[in-house]
Amino acid sequence: MLAGAGAAALVGCDPARRPNQARAVTIPDALLVEVDDGLGVLRGADRQTIPRSLATADGRSIYATAPEGADTAFWRIDTATGGTSTRVKLPGRWVPRAVSASGTTVALTSNEVNATRGRPEGRDVTPVLIADVTGVQHRLELRGNFVPETFTGDLAGLFVLEWLPATAPDRYRVRVVDLATRTPGPLYTRTKTPVPPGAEEEMRGDGRQAVLAPDRTILYTLYTHQPDHQHTRNLVSGRPGNVHAFVHTLSVNERWAYCVDLPHPFGQAAANGHAMTISPDGRRLFVADVTSGTVAEIDTEELTVRRTAPQSRGAGTAHAAADIDRLFIGAGTAVRAMDLTRLGRTADWRVREPVSGLVLSRDGRRLYVGQNDGVSWHDPGTGTQLGRVAVPGLVGVHGLAGHA
Repeated sequence: MLAGAGAAALVGCDPARRPNQARAVTIPDALLVEVDDGLGVLRGADRQTIPRSLATADGRSIYATAPEGADTAFWRIDTATGGTSTRVKLPGRWVPRAVSASGTTVALTSNEVNATRGRPEGRDVTPVLIADVTGVQHRLELRGNFVPETFTGDLAGLFVLEWLPATAPDRYRVRVVDLATRTPGPLYTRTKTPVPPGAEEEMRGDGRQAVLAPDRTILYTLYTHQPDHQHTRNLVSGRPGNVHAFVHTLSVNERWAYCVDLPHPFGQAAANGHAMTISPDGRRLFVADVTSGTVAEIDTEELTVRRTAPQSRGAGTAHAAADIDRLFIGAGTAVRAMDLTRLGRTADWRVREPVSGLVLSRDGRRLYVGQNDGVSWHDPGTGTQLGRVAVPGLVGVHGLAGHA
């Protein structure tokens, strides 16, 4: 997925504080943020910046790398305490690109392209290193152009995006690499049958955002702008079907995939105007398109769009967060709170600068809003600002850090 007033950034994990550190504002909850130099952790009055790093989905750990001669140092950081594992040396230069749902295993590559950001350059072979805090577990030389996405639940396989054609990529498909044989292959359908040859979905659009289910068994990825895209079910049945946006649903334990189509007008406007979030119980997935002013609720058991609701239109990059009763959507300088009982608006408020992330505290009493060079927190019911800290170079607010 992620320094403050009177505080200097911490490079790696060693504190470096200015003389006026005592006047630093204390943030109530530890947050994971993204800053210009990498991931950041805001914890109380302390600030950390960790370049070349990747956070686990639950925010408990960050895996970091640093050049060490011709090789790479690799270690894990506990975001609750700032404590670190012993650094291990990886041969060559690597950056972390995907982490298992369990938070124990990492896939590293030689470039910084990931599954929802960027397109890889053309190449015939993709080196991938699989490591944990004890060192290298597998070294792969995959023939083709691959980007790691996540691991299977048993850590025996690595889900990847295979870009085609390898030397001039313009589309991609999701595959799984068997780590024992180092061979990529197709996924299963939702009925747990192998996808027939020629029926694997190939996508050309934008992977906007990925969300892991609270029980860590399903990875949801929002895709938009899919010209002439057809799902596996259409290719198998021979029925035509083009969509502009859908949620790719990947079972990390059972290795099947299924796409939930989003109705018009999802996918018609810019990808960054879309946002996705999941309820804490994992039963409902919400997708918002602020450009058209449409919100969709997906039943994660049935994998169908349960309902949609029109809202007033907005502009800018969209962000979303939810608890069991409320949905929050931010874009531009506007934040909207919605009642999930009727999927209707309950309150709107303005913030000082464009929103760059929304995160709810675990007790639901504070909504954190990322903005230009700062994070504010608000009463979720009224929008009243309760506090603010400066975060120079802030790119976005990604989630809560530390242990639940």
